[in-house]
Amino acid sequence: MKARIKWNGNVSFLAESGSGHSVLMDGAPDAGGQNLGPRPMEMLLMGLGGCSSFDVVLILKKSRQDVTDCVAEIEAERAEVDPKVFTRIHMHFIVTGHNLNVQQVERAIHLSAEKYCSASIMLKSTVNITHDFEIVNA
Repeated sequence: MKARIKWNGNVSFLAESGSGHSVLMDGAPDAGGQNLGPRPMEMLLMGLGGCSSFDVVLILKKSRQDVTDCVAEIEAERAEVDPKVFTRIHMHFIVTGHNLNVQQVERAIHLSAEKYCSASIMLKSTVNITHDFEIVNA
């Protein structure tokens, strides 16, 4: 896996993935940014959410659950001083489907967090990551 990050002026950077996709990242206006894209630490949270959501949906589908939507809402707290690392991350999943089994949803989230989501497993060694969920009938 590869990525390339190119400075775009001020505190703006163009991130290019090895698979050919690009995302513009920018700093906050108070740091010289123009708010043209997500902050790098926001990208880290979005990557965590994408990785875990991918697992949850895949596990539920393999478990023959009729899932129609999955939203991960993520809140994080950061240290007050540099290097302002994440100190707490909470992931709230909203899983929508037909007759979803509560135990299967809980199992999918647990398996993602403990076995499959490399982003979550990597971060949990330094950050307290918690999860909860709600089920919405489609």
